[in-house]
Amino acid sequence: MYEVSDPAGFWVRLGAGILDGLLVLVVISFILSLILGIPLGSESWVLYLLEAAYYVVVPVVWAGYTIGKKALGIRIVRMDGSDVKIGNMLLRTFVAGLIYGITFGIALIVSVTMVAAREDKRSLHDFIAGTYVTYNAPEENY
Repeated sequence: MYEVSDPAGFWVRLGAGILDGLLVLVVISFILSLILGIPLGSESWVLYLLEAAYYVVVPVVWAGYTIGKKALGIRIVRMDGSDVKIGNMLLRTFVAGLIYGITFGIALIVSVTMVAAREDKRSLHDFIAGTYVTYNAPEENY
């Protein structure tokens, strides 16, 4: 069993999530609406696809960082401390999202409570994906 090293807690994770949400919602949506002519606020599959790509692909290619996480000095890693893979991020994003939806948000509340109360700060989506969020920088310089 691997030990979680320097886990990131609730508030810093929330802050990173808010930064990422603003980036995706405002910047990406605004730019796409200008380029593709998609009206702001419209329910477009293109916007959903790009949002999903951001949360799944960016951490895989950027050593566990998203822009919000990088700004706050935290990143997602596998339980052994190595960089996340596409499978981890698909589980973390889609399977966990499905569970949160099926339970009408109850699992999300449980997840938030886990991050706030657990010593290792792991949430349901971390357990599903075999990940945790840490302050530890990657081995290589990014």
